[in-house]
Amino acid sequence: MNLAELHKVALAMVAPGKGILAADESTGTIKKRFEAIGVESTADSRRDYRELLFRSTEAMKNHISGVILFDETIRQTARDGTPLTKVITAAGAIPGIKVDKGTRPLALSPGEVITEGLDGLRERLIEYRGLGAKFAKWRAVIDIAPGIPTPNSVTANMHALARYAALCQEEDIVPIVEPEVLMDGDHDTDRCYQVTEWVLKTLYQELDVARVELEGTVLKPNMVVPGKKCAKRATVEEVAEKTVRVLKACVPSAIPGIAFLSGGQSDEEATAHLDAMNRIKGLPWKVTFSYGRALQAAPQKAWSGKAENVAAAQRAFAHRARMNGLATLGQWKRELEKKAA
Repeated sequence: MNLAELHKVALAMVAPGKGILAADESTGTIKKRFEAIGVESTADSRRDYRELLFRSTEAMKNHISGVILFDETIRQTARDGTPLTKVITAAGAIPGIKVDKGTRPLALSPGEVITEGLDGLRERLIEYRGLGAKFAKWRAVIDIAPGIPTPNSVTANMHALARYAALCQEEDIVPIVEPEVLMDGDHDTDRCYQVTEWVLKTLYQELDVARVELEGTVLKPNMVVPGKKCAKRATVEEVAEKTVRVLKACVPSAIPGIAFLSGGQSDEEATAHLDAMNRIKGLPWKVTFSYGRALQAAPQKAWSGKAENVAAAQRAFAHRARMNGLATLGQWKRELEKKAA
């Protein structure tokens, strides 16, 4: 393991003013997104859409540090025959890969899931590294509902994340560890805080046992937000304060950075929360974004599968990337959204 190289890549992934584009939607997920905009999901349409994003020069060069790819995408070439990983590196960003195999029901734990994909992972990482990946991602899913999460679910999922991270580092690939506490349900921010604290403390215990070098990792957590069905909404300041508080209580300062998931928040909400966190003084790590929907919803809608809409879609992507880039510096303002509109 080359820790110096892992640390260098991890720092580049959380560079100030930049964040990570999560373009790793599974074939099933992107099919649903495409259906919403009236586009048939084929290998070519998925390629065309992602190429549109990766060739958005303004967004990629100025505000995107890395791109998480799906297995299909890391193997695809652009229309001109250039591997998509080369298109990404030419834009100054780092290619990464989603390596988990999705979730399955967790045995004897009704309503809970476990992420699969550890079998054969070492060999897949070697192949992905050969295809150009410098970092990887694995998502663990923790739900909040009456009686859950259980210790079985939290421990099993964090143990799997740690085993994945160790395998990545052994192959000189930076692991993004993603423990997502879902924002479904009717729980309030205090309950989200409580579960997030439990999950993060367990994660860092497991990473320690697995001998993972924290300097060569990036954390991708949820924010402390109320569930979608909770009657009591939270202010931007409350979300920022509680999220930073739980991270300071659980996350070692050795990690280079934290790249938040958007987890179903609206585009503007995700940006506002990120900005408010970066206005809090004394953060021990770089705090940035690793957004999928919150970066892509606007360009997808603008594109709608039509070649003549590519430029408009790229402008929409550049705007969202710029807004979030400003948020990583604590310099975003709501007026900038209205101005662009």
